[in-house]
Amino acid sequence: MISLIENSNSGGAPKGSGYLVALVDSIFKENGYLQNELQLDHRAEQAAMAASVAASLEADQPLLFEAGTGVGKSLAYLIPGIIHSVNSERPFIISSHTISLQEQIQEKDLKICRRLFTKVPELRRFGAFKTALMVGKRNYCCSTRLNNALQEAKSATQSELFKNDEREDLIRIAQWSAVAKNGVIQELSPAPLPEVWDAINADSSTCSRKNCDASVCFYQRARKQLLSANCVIVNHSLLFSLINAGMQPEGEVPGILLASDFVVLDEAHRIPAIATDHFGAHVSSYAVDRALKRIYNPRTNRGLLKRHGQIWDQHAVDNALGAAEEFFRFLGDTFLAKKPIQRLHEPDFCDNIISGPLKEVAERLGALIQKSDDERVQDELRDHRRRIQGYRDAINAFISFADTDHVQWLERGGKKGQIVTLRSAPLDVAPYLRKHLFQRGTAAILTSATLSDGQHMGAFQEKVGAQAAQAKLVDSPFDYETNCRIYIASDAPQPEPGQGRLDLDYLANMICWCARRVEGGTLVLFTSHFDLRQVRERTQGFFDKIQRPLFTQGHEMARTEITRQFAVAGNGVLFGTDSFWTGVDIPGPALSQVIVARLPFENPGHPVSEARSEYIRARGGNPFTEMTVPEALVKFRQGVGRLIRRHEDQGNIVILDSRILHKPYGAHFIEALPIQTYSRFNRENRDSVFA
Repeated sequence: MISLIENSNSGGAPKGSGYLVALVDSIFKENGYLQNELQLDHRAEQAAMAASVAASLEADQPLLFEAGTGVGKSLAYLIPGIIHSVNSERPFIISSHTISLQEQIQEKDLKICRRLFTKVPELRRFGAFKTALMVGKRNYCCSTRLNNALQEAKSATQSELFKNDEREDLIRIAQWSAVAKNGVIQELSPAPLPEVWDAINADSSTCSRKNCDASVCFYQRARKQLLSANCVIVNHSLLFSLINAGMQPEGEVPGILLASDFVVLDEAHRIPAIATDHFGAHVSSYAVDRALKRIYNPRTNRGLLKRHGQIWDQHAVDNALGAAEEFFRFLGDTFLAKKPIQRLHEPDFCDNIISGPLKEVAERLGALIQKSDDERVQDELRDHRRRIQGYRDAINAFISFADTDHVQWLERGGKKGQIVTLRSAPLDVAPYLRKHLFQRGTAAILTSATLSDGQHMGAFQEKVGAQAAQAKLVDSPFDYETNCRIYIASDAPQPEPGQGRLDLDYLANMICWCARRVEGGTLVLFTSHFDLRQVRERTQGFFDKIQRPLFTQGHEMARTEITRQFAVAGNGVLFGTDSFWTGVDIPGPALSQVIVARLPFENPGHPVSEARSEYIRARGGNPFTEMTVPEALVKFRQGVGRLIRRHEDQGNIVILDSRILHKPYGAHFIEALPIQTYSRFNRENRDSVFA
């Protein structure tokens, strides 16, 4: 069944449905090219989405499109996007959040597009489209910097540049670079030593078209491919990092990342959080310390200034290191002694003892640039000066609360809690997204399976500043009525201080009982690491006894490996928190049940949530109904959406939070379920209800 819902606040459908819209229709319609030539199932929802994407591209207008699981949204935007790119000779940017979706697009979906184009005579000219993957500059090995480092390692004494283990690692990287495919750090195993990679990666002015040959340098080759590509694949984090760094086309030139480009952002439900992070400040004690020690490390007597500076230049760095240590230690002792996150309410909360020493280092580097006649050394010095000036400016702005529309806070992190970080974020990210996405004179298409609360997209539109954009929704084509059963616990106790956490005993009991009822795998979604660990302690023995493998987030394995082993096990139980509510794609019986331990309300005590609540109250609004519930609904829909990933999938959704039945807002969560038919159960009647 197809349900196409247009937002009543949109500006109306783009006018002038022309060549692209007609061609896309011939591809996606029933008995069209996709169905007849590639024998792919016709999906009315996919055809509706492709038509909307084509109209948006032709009109260079923004579009928000929610496409339920199974619609096949990747092809619905890739095919129109590639055709439009080839026809208009404009770059097509495809941004996603997860590596798994990037891999799916590269290894599967783009190959389907190419097969379609080459097989159909009318589409053959689109079959030669070019693609490129964009990763951060720092991920690439630069051949020029690598050769320079090798030469210096041969001529310099051990104390001046590389220690023995670093020299060995440098030689290993040189051998790897001779056969590497793309020359990115992810291809290098084991990972390189940080000091060595700092010396040879492409994130330097040395790595430029002037100094590096694109036939040899991995980054310059990738850049050349990027500039000639029709499809450029990037992740959200890098996209917003580049936008925030001022990488958008200058002047009146349209485009979001490249001149005259157009963009599709998949997994767009993640955009508000990612944009909030990147449009704020992030300066850590570790980053400042490392940046200074790359210039000169007084403990090892090594660094750039050992070779190119004087004793007074080295003293300036030593002084800055001491000031940085004192500055961050004071912040940690004063504000973070009792809790790892502390919001700041007033500017000038501490003496800015670090600004002067950082300024002195930047000035010393500037003087050395003027004195040097070695262009390569000048480039290296400029990079370091730019970095130090950036940290100084960010710290000055943070202490003075220069960004009045931001919330500021401090965090303590690292394995031993030794890293102190200054953080800020905009209270309202909508103006930033409106400016950088929706007012760039080009099409920006945001899509996901969960942009709405299940009925309306108004909350998401307001959050991203896209009130003027067209907003559409199509349902999933999956048969949830037949393949999905929903059970809601009516007797789940709520956490009460001093009650011995009876709620955790209840969760443990119910999770064990429900997991044993299904032959396949069970994914249990928590909202806190504390609850996850406590329930794990209570259930580990039971699962060992019945020989069901238990996988828990944060325990021994990385997320991707946990997910892989859970899928292979076939009957495992996986406990996960935040990141497991989205992006987990395990078809078949290996995931036969999703248990929601708690409704996914965000922590109201986090500085960003707290400040945004105050901001909403100041406007006369209700933070819970305007912010907390809409955000929880999107995450809830993501979580329950882990169950049915293919047409043949089936299983249970179990909700162990009775607030969904007893609180007024619970009705919104029930409406957000894939079907409205559900069974209530409790500890007394569960045997008969689940029978």
